[in-house]
Amino acid sequence: MKPSLSYVIVTPYTVAKNRTGGVIARLLSQTDLELIAAQVIAPDENFVRDYAASIRNHKDLVMISAAELLAGYVETNMAPSGGRKHRFLLLIFRGEDACRKLSSVCGALFPKEWSIEFLYGETIRDTYSDYIVDHENHDNILYFEPAVLTSKYQELTDDNIGIFARYFRNNENIVQNMYYPDQSRIERTLVILKPDNWTYASSKPGTIIDMFSRTGLRIVATKVFRFSLNQALEFYGPVEETLVEKLAPVYGKKATKVLESEFSITLDEETENCLTKSFGEKYAREEFHKIVEFMSGRRPGSCSKEEADKPGDVKCMILIYEGENAVQKIRDVLGPTDPLKAPGGTVRREFGSNVMVNTAHASDSKESYEREIKIIRIDENPLISILDQYLASL
Repeated sequence: MKPSLSYVIVTPYTVAKNRTGGVIARLLSQTDLELIAAQVIAPDENFVRDYAASIRNHKDLVMISAAELLAGYVETNMAPSGGRKHRFLLLIFRGEDACRKLSSVCGALFPKEWSIEFLYGETIRDTYSDYIVDHENHDNILYFEPAVLTSKYQELTDDNIGIFARYFRNNENIVQNMYYPDQSRIERTLVILKPDNWTYASSKPGTIIDMFSRTGLRIVATKVFRFSLNQALEFYGPVEETLVEKLAPVYGKKATKVLESEFSITLDEETENCLTKSFGEKYAREEFHKIVEFMSGRRPGSCSKEEADKPGDVKCMILIYEGENAVQKIRDVLGPTDPLKAPGGTVRREFGSNVMVNTAHASDSKESYEREIKIIRIDENPLISILDQYLASL
């Protein structure tokens, strides 16, 4: 079966309640689909109108009551209100039978039973959605929040993807839909979920996002990202000389001890200094090259200048958080660089392996944030090019 694309929309309510991580954890761990694009969207009335109309127009696929319920929800809850647009998260997945698999994990729109005792939390909607009816009249819906939106029919999905491509083409990647009484107190910070979170189907990325949600900060941007070799070199460039300064003496001393043991001699301080300047510095720079290779999938010097500017072979997820004291709040939850020194309950203690494979990066200052978002080109998102390529293949 040919791989296809499908989508999940994490609704504004689910995003606002910081349930995004839990939803993503389910989607990634319970399917074999690949997450290939993500974007935070604040839609306008025109998108809401056409998206709701698409659901209604396909009621030959979706039963009439479900189509009307979903379309009405979209119109009421996703359109701007009070002069403010509302955020949702759009996730694009690729794989065989993508629509059916995502629909299965998201769960049924209507509970099979009306009693709360029959809900098991098995699907995303079992856990995060609400569907409350009048027990005397099940046709009278008192409250409805589906948590996520998707389609199990490829025809409807493709129609929706066309709408996404049309309306989100010129969207800014950082959503600005919030007014703060004192804007000077608001910071943004960058988080990168590193490649070690994406080597196999896992709930890790979603669980990490869920851990960051305890900060109360808002996610205002996200994208799936692949560092080019040159981007990784630039991003981690400030680390290289620090590594040399810290590690060269350590490796010089280790080399001295190995030689003394192997040849049964005692080396003087001058020889140790020579080993530090030669072997120690070379080994420290090798550690820097390993970091670059880990983040981009490509080793410095391994490819042409043209290839060094192309997206690398491994995947990350970029997240921008916004709120008061955002930099420090995120770093408190992340934990120190070395997972073995991180306190319990921090991201790196839970999921990191060592100082390089430490699961996530976060900006350490406002200045670092400004430097880093330029390197990763936060204003660019591959979502539209992916949708365009898919639509052209239909």
